[in-house]
Amino acid sequence: MASFALSKKISPAEIMVSNPFDGSLVGVVSETSASAVNLLLERANRGAQIARLLPRHQRSAILEKAAATIEARKEDFALLIVREAGKTIIQAHKEVTRCVNTLKLSAEEAKRNAGEVIPFDAYAGSESRQGWYTREPLSIIAAITPYNDPLNLVAHKLGPAIAGGNAILLKPSELTPLSAIKLADVLIESGLPGEVITVAVGGADLGKALVSANDVRMISFTGGFATGEAIAKSAGIKKLAMDLGGNAPVIVMENSDVDAAVKDCVSGAFWAAGQNCIGTQRILVQRPIYERFKTEFVAQTIKMKIGDPMNADTDMGPMISEQAVKRAATMVERAIAAGATVLCGHKPSGALYSPTVLENVPATCDLLNDEVFAPVVILQPFDGLDEAIRLANKPEYSLHAGIFTNDLADALEAAMRIDAGGVMINQSSDYRFDAMPFGGFKYGSMGREGVRFAYEDMTQPKVVCITSLQRPSPLFGS
Repeated sequence: MASFALSKKISPAEIMVSNPFDGSLVGVVSETSASAVNLLLERANRGAQIARLLPRHQRSAILEKAAATIEARKEDFALLIVREAGKTIIQAHKEVTRCVNTLKLSAEEAKRNAGEVIPFDAYAGSESRQGWYTREPLSIIAAITPYNDPLNLVAHKLGPAIAGGNAILLKPSELTPLSAIKLADVLIESGLPGEVITVAVGGADLGKALVSANDVRMISFTGGFATGEAIAKSAGIKKLAMDLGGNAPVIVMENSDVDAAVKDCVSGAFWAAGQNCIGTQRILVQRPIYERFKTEFVAQTIKMKIGDPMNADTDMGPMISEQAVKRAATMVERAIAAGATVLCGHKPSGALYSPTVLENVPATCDLLNDEVFAPVVILQPFDGLDEAIRLANKPEYSLHAGIFTNDLADALEAAMRIDAGGVMINQSSDYRFDAMPFGGFKYGSMGREGVRFAYEDMTQPKVVCITSLQRPSPLFGS
């Protein structure tokens, strides 16, 4: 594997990648130390010079071929996602399908959005000028990705960067680096020059060295708020695009299809063991239907099968680690001590944590205000839409929200007034289509993913202006 070769020359240290369900060894990756950053940058600078000279049709063909190769090997990719990330096999298949789509969208973007003509003669004094602008690569992009979507979130950074003619320094999560490396290898196999992408797996010191390097022109980061703040402090003057998580609310109005809302919210809350930045964390239910919704929601939650993610009938596999389970359980315990009621769940067992539903959570609890990133959901009653929107907007950060209603006016009012990067109507908060703009509102929001929007972030306009040489008319000449 090309991505391993560089790391082996740099550091003898190794990172063991373990299956979160049974602890078995999935693979071993050579660790890249922070002291290797100059070697990484030398390689990336060579890659940037190569990437910018790749014609658009070639970038597109590479991405199309990579998409086709992953489609042909989808079972291998899905099994790797299950083994290193703990997603169920059904969820892993869906992630592979989305990765293929992300690369295809990137291939299309490579062939369009190249710029446009500028109407210089629309302004007095510029009649003799004509020209255009192009979209040019930034050069080197540092991409830092998390463990919860170890394949498709990487594709969301690599695909648009390649489409734009950039080189990429990729630092995937140390917990799930194998899917990222496998994707990088397929891109190189598909014709991408090897130096255009460099994978480096390491800890916080490596990350700090990468993001603070002057040669890096943009950082694309998906992860937690504390890490995002640290990156912003270290980055210096460069572009930042950050997806820093959320605390997604879903509003359920009394005139909605309650059965549909229950089914969708169960999926939205517990998909990928709740390790989903747009996963439903707070469900606000209008008081006349609150008891009915609660009864049905808890009943469906209890029926979920928890266990081996390789089994096709498993609804929810493990969290990424026992430490992640302990963090979530501790947040729940604090809420219980403050007066919250557990309706079901809250049963940790190694890396498994049963789907947990609470109510009566005090407004001061971190479980209500921060991102839990676990299979934990809170039910809250409300009386009117104004109250629901106020509750929905309470956290300082927001990615997605949802509302279930049969009243178009209420739906549109909620869409207008909820402070979120996306408002899903008659859908839980966790819906995402890979072509749409994706990002947050309020604190910590920087840039947008979604292939076209990431491509625009990862390129820069260059203006070309031609001035005609005007010669005196013979009527006025000497």
